[in-house]
Amino acid sequence: MADTRLIQGRYQLLDLIGRGGMGEVWRARDESLGRQVAVKCLKPMGRQHEQSYLRVLRERFRREARVAASLQHRGITVVHDFGEAEGVLYLVMELLDGRNLSQLLEDNKHHPLPVPEVIEIAEQVGAALAYTHRQGIVHRDLKPANIVRLTDGTVKICDFGIARLAHDIGFSTRLTGTGIAMGTPHYMSPEQIGAGNVDHRSDLYSLGCVLYELATGAPPFDMDDAWAVLVGHRDTPPRPPCELRPGLPGPFERIVLDLLAKDPGDRPQDAGDLVRRIAALPPYRAGAPSRRTLPEGRPRPLPSPVRLPEPPRLPGWARNMTTGSKAAGTGSLQPPPDPSAVLTGAWTGPWEEHPGPGGTGARRTAPGTAGAERPPSELLAELAGRHSEGLRLARLDRWAEAGEVQRAVAAERERILGPDHPDTLASRYEVGFALSRLGQPHDALREFARTAAGRERALGAEHPDTLAARQETAYVLGQLGRHFEAHQVYTAVLAARERVMGTDHPDSLRCRHNLAFNLSRLGRLEDSYSMACDVAAARARVLGPEHPDTLVTRYEVGYALGQLGRWTEALRTYEQVAAARARVLGPDEPDALAARYEAGICLGRLGRSAQALELYRELVADRTRAQGPAHPDTLRARHGLGVNLGRLGRWEEALAEARDVCAIRARVLGADHPDTLVSRREVAVGLGWLGRWTDALAVYRDVAQARQRVLGAAHPDALASRQDEAHCLEQLGRSTEAVELYRQVAALRRTRATRGLQPPT
Repeated sequence: MADTRLIQGRYQLLDLIGRGGMGEVWRARDESLGRQVAVKCLKPMGRQHEQSYLRVLRERFRREARVAASLQHRGITVVHDFGEAEGVLYLVMELLDGRNLSQLLEDNKHHPLPVPEVIEIAEQVGAALAYTHRQGIVHRDLKPANIVRLTDGTVKICDFGIARLAHDIGFSTRLTGTGIAMGTPHYMSPEQIGAGNVDHRSDLYSLGCVLYELATGAPPFDMDDAWAVLVGHRDTPPRPPCELRPGLPGPFERIVLDLLAKDPGDRPQDAGDLVRRIAALPPYRAGAPSRRTLPEGRPRPLPSPVRLPEPPRLPGWARNMTTGSKAAGTGSLQPPPDPSAVLTGAWTGPWEEHPGPGGTGARRTAPGTAGAERPPSELLAELAGRHSEGLRLARLDRWAEAGEVQRAVAAERERILGPDHPDTLASRYEVGFALSRLGQPHDALREFARTAAGRERALGAEHPDTLAARQETAYVLGQLGRHFEAHQVYTAVLAARERVMGTDHPDSLRCRHNLAFNLSRLGRLEDSYSMACDVAAARARVLGPEHPDTLVTRYEVGYALGQLGRWTEALRTYEQVAAARARVLGPDEPDALAARYEAGICLGRLGRSAQALELYRELVADRTRAQGPAHPDTLRARHGLGVNLGRLGRWEEALAEARDVCAIRARVLGADHPDTLVSRREVAVGLGWLGRWTDALAVYRDVAQARQRVLGAAHPDALASRQDEAHCLEQLGRSTEAVELYRQVAALRRTRATRGLQPPT
């Protein structure tokens, strides 16, 4: 057949792109429809000369191939055609442009994939399994090499139903010399190993093995000896994934371990149940700081996994076809030389269309360039890949790198697509977000304002993306202490969101949440508390009482209670939120730890400093284990520990703790980062209590100057530092200087009030 290069007068074989246990895979051209396809040629083994066997085999092939071809789901590779030519059975399938999961792990040097990517893959594969299992089809050989992620982010399972064909053709039931069934040992279910009844729950076990490997970098039983691997699947509980990857979300870990239950009856009931559990997972925010001094952050969409342009790749399911002991395949295959082999790229639609501002495939002619030549798809794909890489860096809290990547992409997109193209603005939006996280609110405000104006021109004033940019503008105004202006923007955005989306839409509730926080910064504490209670009740009604967003707002209720001096109620609220988050997210999840931190603040305010000190010691140990000793949240807990040492009169210990934390924060966050300045102020406080007022004055002045430089002379934090300085001058007997400094602070506060920036205090 290979010599003729033409199958059934229709499929012209072009390049051999894979060879494995079940035969060969060719890139081919469908002459009837003029499209590129993949042709998998299956060669029967065993009793080839027994005609009765071949007749039964052909009939079974037709029946199973017909079933495989009938599957219509975005998560399953499409089978276009099947038949027999010159004694060889063949399947005609779609030609995919992507990387299978085995290759993704290889690309990542077998380090774990980012948690949001693993969860996204799990949900898509689960949905595909749910569909096929409803059709009565079991895959039987689910493994990373049989799961492909396309360049547009779609995840597809390959060879669905082909494993059943292989069973009859003679490939998957052969035995080794020891009698062990051949297959892929690292992903085989206990019932497969024991030759028991295999149903849809076997696929769920195999998926659990795949997810375990994606999340930790190694399969559950990572041994070189096949027999040891099989015995592990059959008899040994898997090591909890969080032991290999601290910080893995507890609820996701529980899903993986449930999938890996030895008894099929202990696994999720079906793939549909699995998908529901995955969909209920809280949004994962790697390393996102949990603090009470910031409003709720925006939800970050999962980036499309578009990668930098590479040579044309053969279909992911055709790679690593030989049965390997792990996800990493053996041997390499040469990619087809013809670039037209890539059929499912991110830029195949007409240039006049675009799916949205996510930076992953916009294809609309830039304003003012009607009739312009279409930009090269390779360059657009490269920019989409770089945008995606910027999002990945942001998820890792590598904000400086993320900002630089997005800044370069924005400039290039502006040159090619125009300043108001949604993709250009998407990158500018990310630049603003990175700047806000880097403590550069002035620069962030400029980027968000520019993005909002551009989106209003391109998309309309009430488009969700325009409103998102305006809401981020309000957030940064709050960072700058311009809370009255932030209030005005939040109010306008909320009115538009409720008009367009409704009062109970998640985005409307998120805006109301931030507005409640901002009210507290304006000194409208009762209004803030009332609105936070309303939002918490609405979220509990819409999302559920223990949904992460509901708990975020209940957390805000606790903060409002604290601001009102109702510390006992605030403590009770934080303790309830901490317990709920531990149940829903896991005890070591950053938000669960954040609620415990706030409970410690309440204990200190209630004069229960000994209890607060004990809580913070435990919290420091837990955060160090879960997040690392230099993580900002760990340092925040250490700061709380130092504060309570001071409250107990243990000032030498408190000063030593403050200095240590300050040094680490300066190294990790930067000398002028707000958290570093808080620690430097705490050093000054300790020096003052120890009677070392001259040393304290020097530190207070350094903090005041840094805050003035970063935030502006009229920012509330800068003014508070100048007041600290004046108090220190009083203690040194320098009353004239102190009075003058107090007058300057009062004048700046009056000026702010006159300009409407904040009410006078």
